[in-house]
Amino acid sequence: MIELEDLPELKDAVMIAAFEGWNDAGDASSSAVRWFAERLGAEQIASIDAEEFYDFTAVRPTVHNVGGGRRAIEWPDVELWAASVPEARHDLVLLVGDEPQLKWRTFCATILHAARELGVEMVVTLGALLAEVPHTRPTSVIGTADDPRLIDQLGLRPSTYEGPTGITGVLQATCREAHIPSASLWAAVPTYVPSSPSPKATYALVNRSAALLGIPIVTTDLEIAAASYERQIDELVEADDETAAYVAQLAEDADEDADDDGTFPPLDESQSAALVQEVERFLREHPTD
Repeated sequence: MIELEDLPELKDAVMIAAFEGWNDAGDASSSAVRWFAERLGAEQIASIDAEEFYDFTAVRPTVHNVGGGRRAIEWPDVELWAASVPEARHDLVLLVGDEPQLKWRTFCATILHAARELGVEMVVTLGALLAEVPHTRPTSVIGTADDPRLIDQLGLRPSTYEGPTGITGVLQATCREAHIPSASLWAAVPTYVPSSPSPKATYALVNRSAALLGIPIVTTDLEIAAASYERQIDELVEADDETAAYVAQLAEDADEDADDDGTFPPLDESQSAALVQEVERFLREHPTD
């Protein structure tokens, strides 16, 4: 299922994991992990074989021209990357790929096997959910954990969500059962731009992850992309009076909820998850819209 060869020497390794699909509104969390891999010069060290964990009618392989009249099939997979971060206490193991459809317990056990082989001391999962938030305000990121010591140490919140979960929730539970410390970070993406990649949410997740782990980074490219994204959404919103009024009300509500210093409280996780379920239901009932 997974082969790890020529294991790198990593110091106090932390795994950052994200999955495309239900857990990844605006491609924010998967883009954040890929950004870390590119920025830190990570080396791919393994991939998880797709055959056992994916329903290829749900996540289809794609065909590409590779030159010389030849074509190749690219299968869904999950990749593991390793990055040395000399300026930080932790090196990183980065995991990113499609959310599987099959054998989630075996899948998560496979990830934990790799984590142990690489000496991973903590797992941080990233996700992004659709929420009633305005694109004109800072992106809310909620950080949760189950371990009271980790909550106090990293300034997180206890998770109180109950209901349907994705692979990140199962991976968190698997870590807990294996006594591996774990935390989860979720960014809020506006419901009115559900299909657009959100570099603003990616930027928020990168910043929160780096702060959590003490990783010094320069995010100028993400800041520029986030500003461009906000301008583009501004133009789309201004072109529709009803949407503009809706966004203005969201912004007003957000400002009322802001703390005295102008910062915004964490997103309520249960409300965000409920909104995602509503979006999923709508898509099931309107598959051709």
